[in-house]
Amino acid sequence: MSRIGRQPVAIPKGVQVTAQNGSVKVKGPKGELAMSLESGVSLAVNESDVVVTLERDDRNANAVYGLTRAMLANLVRGVDAGFSKSLEIQGTGYRAALDGKKLVLQLGYSHPVEYPVPDGVSIKVDTPTKLTVSGADKQQVGQVAAHIRGFRPPEPYKGKGVRYEGEYIKRKAGKSAGA
Repeated sequence: MSRIGRQPVAIPKGVQVTAQNGSVKVKGPKGELAMSLESGVSLAVNESDVVVTLERDDRNANAVYGLTRAMLANLVRGVDAGFSKSLEIQGTGYRAALDGKKLVLQLGYSHPVEYPVPDGVSIKVDTPTKLTVSGADKQQVGQVAAHIRGFRPPEPYKGKGVRYEGEYIKRKAGKSAGA
């Protein structure tokens, strides 16, 4: 049995959690999120916390017990505080700008890369070489950040490209003149 699954999820002020018919809805100041529960796992909602319980002790229910608790904790944290990922752009002439609901990236290609910002996620361009992706859904924020990074991943020779803030890129030596 999962040790993580046994821990209760604290509900902060201003957040409402409702569980019914195999699904959970969490509502807070940053928005509203929902998820469905696997069979064999149920929730007990109190005023101050939520406890994940096993309905039956089988292999599938044990496998998703801790996962369900972790995902529920991410929903509660997301509607209360939100999640964010920071990206850095390195390279001569590489930059980012917002054009309405589109992110326009100059990444060394012959054309600008335009990325429409999905609903539920906001992108803030701090400087032309630094941007922040934020939102209530942890999975969606991470997916959008990974998608933006995928337009030009950092290369190992000069380190040019889009990287997560603080990401270490292992550098390779370039060509050397041979005899």
